[in-house]
Amino acid sequence: MSKKTITYKDAGVDIDAGNQFVNLIKPLVKATSRPEVLTDIGGFGGLFSLNSSKYKRPTLVAATDGVGTKLKLAFLMDKHDSVGIDLVAMCVNDVIVQGAEPLFFLDYLATGKLAPDAAFEIVKGIAEGCKQAGCALLGGETAEMPGMYGGGEYDLAGFTVGVVDNDNIIDGSSITKGDQVIGIASSGLHSNGYSLARKIFLEEMQLNLHDTPAELEQSLGDELLTPTRIYVKSILNLIRDFTIKGIAHITGGGLLENLPRVLPQHCKAVIDRGSWEKPIIFEMLRDGGNIPEDEMFRTFNYGIGMTLVVPPTEVEDIVGRLAGLGERAYLIGEIAEADEPIVVLD
Repeated sequence: MSKKTITYKDAGVDIDAGNQFVNLIKPLVKATSRPEVLTDIGGFGGLFSLNSSKYKRPTLVAATDGVGTKLKLAFLMDKHDSVGIDLVAMCVNDVIVQGAEPLFFLDYLATGKLAPDAAFEIVKGIAEGCKQAGCALLGGETAEMPGMYGGGEYDLAGFTVGVVDNDNIIDGSSITKGDQVIGIASSGLHSNGYSLARKIFLEEMQLNLHDTPAELEQSLGDELLTPTRIYVKSILNLIRDFTIKGIAHITGGGLLENLPRVLPQHCKAVIDRGSWEKPIIFEMLRDGGNIPEDEMFRTFNYGIGMTLVVPPTEVEDIVGRLAGLGERAYLIGEIAEADEPIVVLD
C-alpha cells in the first residue's frame, strides 16, 4: 500500500505564498531606501555602508521593541495598517533620545498562518514609520508557525540602529538645577498601558470598539489604534540649533519612571501636572476605571510622549520651533536639587 505524500503546505506552511508576499512588499521596502543601502530585500542579510566621514567618532545606538497588547485591538478591529508605525516608533524614539539618527530598521512578523492582505497592511505601516523616521527598512523576517498563534493573530518585533558622533551623545550628565522640562504632546496612548485600557473599556465598561462614544470624534477602536507619534525629525532639527541636555521617551512607566532615567544623581524633576492638555481618551480611562492619578502617571504617557531638559534661556525658542515643526509642546517642569533622580508631581 502506497503512503499518502505529505508536504510542508499540508502541515500549514505555504512557501509559495511567502515568496509571493516578499515580492509584494518589495516596492514598500524600496520606498524607504537611503543612499547607504547596498542590497535589495531577499538576501540573507541587509548591507548598509556607514558614511563614517560625517563623524569624528561614530557611535552606533541600537534599540529593539514590540507593539504589545495593542495588537489585540488590531485583531478585534481587523485593522492592521497602523501597528507597523507603532513598531517603528517604539524603536526609533528610543535611539533619538541619545541624539542618534536612526539609519535602518528590521522587523519580525510571526503568525500561525500567513494572511497576505493583512501582512501587506502591516508592512505598509512599517514602511510608513520608516519614512517618518528617515530610516531604511533594511530587511526582516516573516515566520509562519502553525499552532503557535490563533486564527488571525500575529506578533511583531523590531530592531533599529542609529548613529551619533561620540562627542554629541545626549546622556543627561550636564543637567543641573534650574534647567527646564519641555513636554511634547503624544498622539494618544501610543503603545503602552493597553492591558489596563482593554480591561477598563471592554470588560468593566462593556464598550464596543466599533461604536463612537460621545466624547470622541471616531470609533473607540480607531482612537485606541492611533499610531505612536515619531519624534525623530523634530528632535534632529532641535539638536542642530539648540542645547538639549537630556531627552526621555515616555513609554511604559510614564513620566514617573522614564524621566529619572536621564537625570543625574543630584537632580529631580518637579512636574506641574496641570501644565498641559490631556487627550480625552485618558480622562475616559481615568473615570471609567476610577484610576488614581499617580497610577495614570506611571501606567500611561498621559499626553506627553517625549520630554526635553533644556537651559531656561532657550525654552521659548524651542517651544516655538516645535510649533513650527507641527508639534504641540509645553513647559511642564523644572529641575531641582535632590538626593536621588526622581519625578515629583506638583
